[in-house]
Amino acid sequence: MISLTTRLGLIFCTALLGWIAPQPQLSAQELPEPGEYAPRFPNDAPPPPNTPLPPERRLNDNLAPEKDFRVTALQRDYQQALWVGSWLGLTRIDPNTGKILARVALPNYTIGAIAEDKVGRIWVGTYEGIVRVDPRSNEVTAQNFALPSNRILSLAIDRRGYLWVGTDRGLSLISPDEGLLMTTVQALPGISANALTLDKDGQLWVGTLQGLARIDTASAYPIGRISEVPGGVVQTLTVAPDGQLWVGTPNSLLVIDPDTREILRSVTPMRGLNVTSVRFAEDKTVWVGTTNGLWQLRAETGAVLGEVPNLPSSEILSLSPDTGNKLWVGTKEGLAWVSLTSGRVRPHFAFTRSGPTDF
Repeated sequence: MISLTTRLGLIFCTALLGWIAPQPQLSAQELPEPGEYAPRFPNDAPPPPNTPLPPERRLNDNLAPEKDFRVTALQRDYQQALWVGSWLGLTRIDPNTGKILARVALPNYTIGAIAEDKVGRIWVGTYEGIVRVDPRSNEVTAQNFALPSNRILSLAIDRRGYLWVGTDRGLSLISPDEGLLMTTVQALPGISANALTLDKDGQLWVGTLQGLARIDTASAYPIGRISEVPGGVVQTLTVAPDGQLWVGTPNSLLVIDPDTREILRSVTPMRGLNVTSVRFAEDKTVWVGTTNGLWQLRAETGAVLGEVPNLPSSEILSLSPDTGNKLWVGTKEGLAWVSLTSGRVRPHFAFTRSGPTDF
C-alpha cells in the first residue's frame, strides 16, 4: 500500500510536469505582430550585441590601429630638401641620400596637402585643420584657423604670397605673416576644393566635384567656370610650361585652354583611367599617376614614353619630379623614388610596411 506522503509527492510532480510542458504551436493567424512583443529570430540565433563584453572590450582596447602608409603630399623646399606628408606624420628628408632630417610632431597625422610660402615656412593641411611649421626649428608655430571646414584637401601660394586653402566646404584665404583669415569663398560649383593651381596670369584655378572654377586672387571673386568636364570630378590640376591646364578626372586626362575655357583634347592613353596626380618635369615631359600605375608622357602628343614598375603600390597619390635627381612617388603603400639617369626604382623603407617598425 502506498503511503499518504508518497501519493502527495506523485500528485505534486505530475502538476509540476504539466506546468512546464511545451504549449501547443500557434497558427499563423494567432502569432503576434512583429514588434508587438520581444523580437523573434525564427531561423537564426540573435545577432551579437554591438557593445563587447568586458573581457572582449579589454582585448579591443589593447589592439593598436593598423598603420596607414599612404603618402599624400610631397613638397620640395628652398633648400632642396623634400617634405613628405603621409598618414603617419610629417617628415623632412634629403632627396639625394634619402636620409631623414627631421620628423615633426603634429596635432593630427592625416595630412592632405603641403605648401611652402614666400619666406620658406611650411604649411601643412590635415584632416583636423592647418598648421604652420618653421623649417629652422621644425616646430609648429601656428594652427587652428577658423576655416569653413577642418578637412584640408589642397594648398596654394599666390603671387602676393597669400595662402589659399581648399577644404571640402570651399576656399579660404590666409595671410601667412599675420596668420589671419582674410576671406572665404564657399560659392563654388561642387563646393569641395579638391585641387588648386595658378595660371600664367596668376589667377587661381580650383578643381571641384563639378568641374573647374577660376578665382580672381585680388578680389577672391569667381571669374570663370568650366562645368562640362568629362568625369565631372577634378582630382588633380597643374599648369604646363605652355600655360595650358592639365586636368585629371576619374576617367580621363584633359588639356584645357584657360583663356577660352575650351577642352583642347583628352589624352588618348589615359582614357578610362582614374588620374590622381599630374606633374611636369624640367625636360617638359609629364608624369601621370593613376590608381593603376605611373606613366611618363610626351606633352605635345600624349605618347607614352614609359611606365614605372615595382612601386610600393599601383595607386599613385603624389609626385615630386626633379628632386635630388630623382622622381619621388607617393603611393597608397608608401614612398619610392625613380632615378632619372638609370630608371631604377627603389622604395624608401622608412615609409613602407617592410621598413622600420618604430616609425
